[in-house]
Amino acid sequence: MHGIELNDQFVRALQTMEEPDKCVFITGKAGTGKSTLLEYFRETTKKQVVILAPTGVAAVNIKGQTVHSFFRFKPGITETAAKKTAGRLLKHKDAEMYRKISAIVIDEISMVRADLLDCVDQFLRMVRRRKDAPFGGVKMIFIGDLYQLPPVVTSAEREIFSGHYESPYFFSSKVFPQIQLELVELEKIYRQKDEKFIKILNSIRNNSVTQQEISTLNSRYDPLFEPKDDFYIYLTAVNAKAAEINLTKLSALRGREYSFEGEISGEFDKGALPAEPDLKLKIGAQVMLLNNDNMGRWINGTIGKVAEIEDDCILVELPNGETEDVGRNTWDLFKYTLDSKTNELSTQEIGSFTQFPLKLAWAITIHKSQGKTFDRLIFDLSRGMFATGQAYVALSRCRSMEGIVLKHKFQKNHVLVDWRIVNFLTKYQYQISEQNIPFKEKVRILQDALKNKCRLKITYLKAQDIKSKRVIEPLTIGDMEYSGKIFQGVRCFCHTRKEERTFRIDRILEISPVN
Repeated sequence: MHGIELNDQFVRALQTMEEPDKCVFITGKAGTGKSTLLEYFRETTKKQVVILAPTGVAAVNIKGQTVHSFFRFKPGITETAAKKTAGRLLKHKDAEMYRKISAIVIDEISMVRADLLDCVDQFLRMVRRRKDAPFGGVKMIFIGDLYQLPPVVTSAEREIFSGHYESPYFFSSKVFPQIQLELVELEKIYRQKDEKFIKILNSIRNNSVTQQEISTLNSRYDPLFEPKDDFYIYLTAVNAKAAEINLTKLSALRGREYSFEGEISGEFDKGALPAEPDLKLKIGAQVMLLNNDNMGRWINGTIGKVAEIEDDCILVELPNGETEDVGRNTWDLFKYTLDSKTNELSTQEIGSFTQFPLKLAWAITIHKSQGKTFDRLIFDLSRGMFATGQAYVALSRCRSMEGIVLKHKFQKNHVLVDWRIVNFLTKYQYQISEQNIPFKEKVRILQDALKNKCRLKITYLKAQDIKSKRVIEPLTIGDMEYSGKIFQGVRCFCHTRKEERTFRIDRILEISPVN
């Protein structure tokens, strides 16, 4: 894999992924390179590693398996059923494969339910004959952004689920308090360059967006906008709206409608198909490319327009003005096995799907846009937002604010954030900080800087999970009061903001002298 920028956070993440004992949660805002990091780790690690995802399409894209298929779980799996499934394997040769694993990566962890993670834990304890070790002693690597799309709990399940778990998220699983978890946050954003837009996205992510930021975003409001040129894509909250837009636009095009059937061989669950099994196109149709071209002409998510249609080739005009020939693509479905010759983990192809890597793309749901990058998008808020993280996912797909058109004005109530996520991430980072730099050590560093009139670099985390880096010079240290609450704080001159500020010492995550 060439051209990857190994910044300090990538290096730290890779080092933590390679450590034998600690589990790790690698998180980061949209566009920070989580998928790139995973691909690099896969190519460079010497570990016996398994890479899993919660959904079929995500598993195909990472050349891994779904959590359910790898552990042989049926829908509606329970801990009891997971132990029984593992128990049936104990005397089977397949059990040896699970014992060979040194690490399991679960991508898109925000969509993995707490009860499913507990089932994974119970299965591994049983099949590896290590009932006292979380996950049977396997190092777990979780990757994802909790502020993006959440796990699905149906209305029928909600009441029963809430009786057993504080939340549906993986951190509410019963096994979670038993593991030693390192948290690594990727902070450098590669998708967007405009700092003002990045700040607005971060505010929406944390539900701290101001009225001024909403007003700035609403400068992109244009209810009558109809794209005169191509390559704008509508993002909608629901499937029905996206399907309606695509069907209407396709029907409006003159000329013949072509139909292309995909070809499935071997085992390939229809729910995991990465492209349409029956693709319908016309010349002039707007499409999305669904693979990464091995010659670098397009990536998964590039928008184009059908220019010509032939039996074995479709010519697609891309936003850069080039017209490229797109042939059929084959996606392989893999499963992990134990190589009988080397006695090591390997992947075996069990099925494939061949189809043109295209789909109609005048519109797409926010859910299906996750992981994609667009130059121009139209955000349709007509039916509101109904899941946490939707507004953030939608807006963060675009490279720039200038590429966004809002069909309805953006409002504060469009931002849905689950405060259980905020509470978990802030408290967990405070705990890790206390382990790495105990409170007394922070006070000592501050007192030394006050005495010697030195500047310090700090990373500060507010209770809303809003992180900032500052350069400060302490003025006073001790008990302070805010809103009737006493806390240990430091009043200082903040050289970053050019003003006096007060910080709670227990919310300082990192602190070091300025060289």
